[in-house]
Parts: sequence; structure tokens; C-alpha cells
Amino acid sequence: MDFEKKAKEIIEGVQHPAINHSLYDLGLIKSYTIEKDTVQIIMALPALNIPIIGMLIQSIEQPLQAINAKVSFEKTVMTPEELQKFLAMEQSAWKGL
Repeated sequence: MDFEKKAKEIIEGVQHPAINHSLYDLGLIKSYTIEKDTVQIIMALPALNIPIIGMLIQSIEQPLQAINAKVSFEKTVMTPEELQKFLAMEQSAWKGL
């Protein structure tokens, strides 16, 4: 499998530890680019100080580094529309930590 395809599978497949959805489906991964062996991810968060941000970043970063990706993250705050979608999905699929 080529690098880009594997990286995309990882990015879109990482599950949230407390919500029964992927980070991508929840909108926490707002966008990403893959160029050669470099992956740039923009994360949209409900707030910049959420306590599990390190865990979320690590859950994406570790499997990408395992395929020798160079990974960088940019963090931003969700728009009101993104936040509403996230909260609705969180409420319907909460499983807890």
C-alpha cells in the first residue's frame, strides 16, 4: 500500500477515546495534507484547552510516525456550526473514558 493511502486511512480512522466516532468524522480533524512523507493536520477543537488534547494528538501522531511520516499539527477553535455538529455527535455516541 502506498504511503499516501496508508496515511489517509490512519488519519480518517483514529477513534475518539470517549465518543464512538473517529476524530475525522467528529470534525476534530478539520483538514490535512499529505506531501511525500510529510503530513500536516489542522485540528478544530471545541476549545483550545481541552484536557485530552495531548492524547488526541498522540493517537494520530504515533501510527503516522510508525509509517515514517513527519507530522505537524495546527490547532484552531471550531466554528459555531462545527461545534453544534460535534456536540450532537458527542451526545448520541458518548461511551466515556
